[in-house]
Amino acid sequence: MPDVLSLARFQFAMTTVFHFFFVPLSIGLGVCVSVMETRYCMTGDVRYKQLTKFWGKMLILSFAVGVVTGIIQEFQFGMNWSDYSRFVGDIFGAPLAIEALLSFFLESTFLGVWMFSWEKVSKKTHCLFIWLVTIGSTLSALWILTANSFMQHPEGFEIINGRAQMVDFGAVISNPQVWYEFGHVIFAALTLAAFFIMGSSAINIIKKKEVDFYKKSMKTVAIIAIIGAMGTAGVGDLQARALVKDQPLKFAAMEGIYKDTPDPAPWAVLSNINTEKRESEPIIEVPYLLSILSYHKLSGSVRGMDSVTKEFQSKYGDLDYNLPVKTMFYSFRVMAGFGGIFVLMSIIALIGIKKNKIENWKVFLKLMGICTFLPWFATSTGWLITELGRYPWTVYGLFTIADSVSPNVTAGQLLFTNIVYFGLFTILGGVMVYLMVRQFKKGPFADENNLTAENVDPFGYKGV
Repeated sequence: MPDVLSLARFQFAMTTVFHFFFVPLSIGLGVCVSVMETRYCMTGDVRYKQLTKFWGKMLILSFAVGVVTGIIQEFQFGMNWSDYSRFVGDIFGAPLAIEALLSFFLESTFLGVWMFSWEKVSKKTHCLFIWLVTIGSTLSALWILTANSFMQHPEGFEIINGRAQMVDFGAVISNPQVWYEFGHVIFAALTLAAFFIMGSSAINIIKKKEVDFYKKSMKTVAIIAIIGAMGTAGVGDLQARALVKDQPLKFAAMEGIYKDTPDPAPWAVLSNINTEKRESEPIIEVPYLLSILSYHKLSGSVRGMDSVTKEFQSKYGDLDYNLPVKTMFYSFRVMAGFGGIFVLMSIIALIGIKKNKIENWKVFLKLMGICTFLPWFATSTGWLITELGRYPWTVYGLFTIADSVSPNVTAGQLLFTNIVYFGLFTILGGVMVYLMVRQFKKGPFADENNLTAENVDPFGYKGV
């Protein structure tokens, strides 16, 4: 049987990955639906109202599942990671409390109000409700990422009686890592939600189902997709440059570098990595590119894992600094590669929609249909890099993972709860997919008080 620490780490990783399937979708859909309803208020065009109602149903479904998995995730701090909670609770608790008491209640309350107030308040008031939902979900992300950023780059604290205690709340929230993570997550959420809409719309256009409705959906969010994809890449570049200084071991593992690079440093597209011999041999590399990515100039060497490990052994002691190099190396390239694909696909989509020829681009629509699912792979690989690269610490340079696990939890208990959670997540995911597929099959007009495409179709026109 695996040990307690391995089971606890697996449980938190499983919960986090599953939870983050829905968080960026909810955040991004909130923005997309808010834009759709704003367009309805500005133009009075009923087509935007139908877009808002249909995609709003997808927002409600993703929000509901995200709440359940988020609650389970926070419970684990007390159940499996109590020593960690004791060490950092005075700091970690503040942003999580603000998130729960302010941001979460803001988004959940006004989501309920928005759902049940159609035709009961003015258009502008109703539009305000969905924007408050979007603001609340964005603020929730900010406070949760504030807590996570302290784990990545602790600031604004002192160690008192063996515990980290906050002495400067301003330093905690102004931590540069907060804003790198926040920007990266928000832009990624916009990308994911926009591609969810465009990809599923492409699938329905191929099937010749409500073609005008789904073309309008694609047109409305194409700009959001471009902003999200390019913003994700831009903030990701800033975050990677910060890692060179703040987490050099993580950065070296992302690049598969064991020895210090020459100056200028080439970037390895693919490498043959031997973790046992601690060697890597580039298969394909681009001259100068790693120096450009690291320092934004044509010169500069990058430290390898061997030299960083020696420094850490001298500074922090003889800990296990062996990261899962292959996982991090290829996760980074999957994430970056998909990011480039998203930029290209969103630009092509916008061109096709502007020319009113998108329904004739069969190959592109099939590729866009595949892109419905790719952003989830990209966001998951991003979190693998973020969390695996912090090993062996829960709080970087201060508190190790081995010291964080609850002392009284047994392997049998964790194995049981892992099985229960996996079963629960499988059921929730299955229900979520079933309900979304059912909604797509019913179509965008089926539930609107007998409003159907056959009798009152606001999309009964040619083109967009």
